[in-house]
Amino acid sequence: MNAMTGTTEPAAEATPSPEPLDLEAAYRDSQVAEVLERLDRELIGLTPVKSRIRDIAALLLIDKLRSAVGLATGAPALHMSFTGNPGTGKTTVAMRMAEILHRLGYVRKGHLVAVTRDDLVGQYIGHTAPKTREVLKRAMGGVLFIDEAYYLYRPENERDYGQEAIEILLQVMENQRDDLVVIFAGYKAQMDTFFHSNPGLSSRVAHHIDFPDYSGEELLAIAHLMLEQMHYRLSSGAEQALSAYIELRRQQPHFANARSIRNALDRARLRQASRLFARRGAPLSRDDLQTIETADIRASRVFAEAGTDEH
Repeated sequence: MNAMTGTTEPAAEATPSPEPLDLEAAYRDSQVAEVLERLDRELIGLTPVKSRIRDIAALLLIDKLRSAVGLATGAPALHMSFTGNPGTGKTTVAMRMAEILHRLGYVRKGHLVAVTRDDLVGQYIGHTAPKTREVLKRAMGGVLFIDEAYYLYRPENERDYGQEAIEILLQVMENQRDDLVVIFAGYKAQMDTFFHSNPGLSSRVAHHIDFPDYSGEELLAIAHLMLEQMHYRLSSGAEQALSAYIELRRQQPHFANARSIRNALDRARLRQASRLFARRGAPLSRDDLQTIETADIRASRVFAEAGTDEH
């Protein structure tokens, strides 16, 4: 009631409450779950790494929802560092990270370009800039994965052109961060020194993920997964032999985790083929073709070098 006119004024319209956001639907529509599930299938163990990748995926998904309701605060920093020994899954995780970034709309293409120093740094004056820019051009819209990145920085060599490549990377990482994500990878100690010596790079890398070595049990599980993918299997004796091989090989220099296991299995397949060929007068069954036997594993020089070649 208006006291001056005696008329009744219409009630003010209430501001409608915004519809609640369906996070589950957004997650399902993004198809990120498929990528995370594939990562679980492809890589044994690596629990802390997978947890961190899920955290990053959650951050990106929430950021997209915030943008949808006008709460944008600028794109999150996405450049990363993967540290760990060889064969711990860094490249595979980088590939899946590129897919996640693409499905959530943070990169246009979602491809991975993997390079080393030789792909970026030239041998003479004027050679580095075009090499680096060509790599960056190929990587635009996706992820650039630089393995053993610390080799870019060689302060002891005044004629080295790695610093030029670093400066170009810095510029692109800052100015085109909405179209390229860079992942630096390598041994942890060397990467720590690399970032300490290049604070401009360090300040642009938001996510540092350490990849632990695999345990003996995890390496045996990795071997089973690799063999299954190739339609091979281990006899019971071969499984025991491979378990013993893994423990011995882990103590030797230049052990490369899953990469070393793959090499060992390739050699075991070679020995199996040679063993079967030697008995070519006899018929072969499907089981013969599939089975890796104890002798195929025990013939490795790893046992001889360890002084334990008993069967």
